[in-house]
This record gives sequence, structure tokens and C-alpha cells, in this order.
Amino acid sequence: MDIFSSTTVPIVEQVLNFSQARHAVLASNVANMDVPGYETRDLSVNEFQERLAELIDVRDRQLASRASDSASPDGLPSLGGLPRSESEVFDPRERAMRRVKDSMQSIMRHDGNNVPLEAQVLELSKNQSMHNMAIAILNHQFRLLNVAISERV
Repeated sequence: MDIFSSTTVPIVEQVLNFSQARHAVLASNVANMDVPGYETRDLSVNEFQERLAELIDVRDRQLASRASDSASPDGLPSLGGLPRSESEVFDPRERAMRRVKDSMQSIMRHDGNNVPLEAQVLELSKNQSMHNMAIAILNHQFRLLNVAISERV
């Protein structure tokens, strides 16, 4: 059994991977801000969070099945259901606000470019905060592990 499988380390690792990939995409948007016809690109934070929640559910079910020794013969837990659709996740007001936000992103300048610098800087800042939070959680997990190994308080 993997020593980290029951901790938050694999989950935080996915957050770090996502924030690193998103940072590259957002930085590319800023770098191409003056390129005529360039359209912004982004990785969906909401979709990532939904997939991460599914990963956590699967991991929790795996841990629960190992603890109760009631895993299926092939050792894999049942995944139980499909991912939720957007209509099941958001109420009508949230869907409407999302459509308004999405429509604002399609506004283009006279040269066909739709990269608003302020929005990209804001997204870079939020992404950096998510990355910093993940690093802080990971550091805390490793300090706890170090304390457990060295048997100090």
C-alpha cells in the first residue's frame, strides 16, 4: 500500500499540476496580447474541481472498501454513477451568470484580439494563490510526516 494514498498528498499534487499548466496558458495569453486575431485560452477551474471531487470520492470509496475488506473480487470499487451534468450542478441563476461571464470573454478589439490584460492578470493572481495554498498544504503534510517518523512533537 502506498504511504501517501490515504493522505491529501496525491490530491494536492493534482492541484499543483493543474495550477502549473494553467499558469502556462494564462502567461501565453499575456504574451500574445498584441497578436492580431489571438483568442484567449484557459483551463476550466470549475471542470477541474468537479473532476478532483470525483477523484476524492473514488479514493474515499477505495479506502473504505480496503478498511472493511469488502472490495470486489478484482479489488476495484464500484464507481457508482456518471459525472453530473452542468444542469444538475448549477441553479438557473448561476447558469445565467456563467453565460454572461462567457459572453464577456468573447469581446474582441479592432484587431480581432480578445485578450483583456486586466482579466488575465486577475486570473494569474488567483491561480498563483491556488498554487501557493497547495504548496502550503503539502509542506504541512510533509512536516507532519517528519514528526511521525522522528517521533517528536
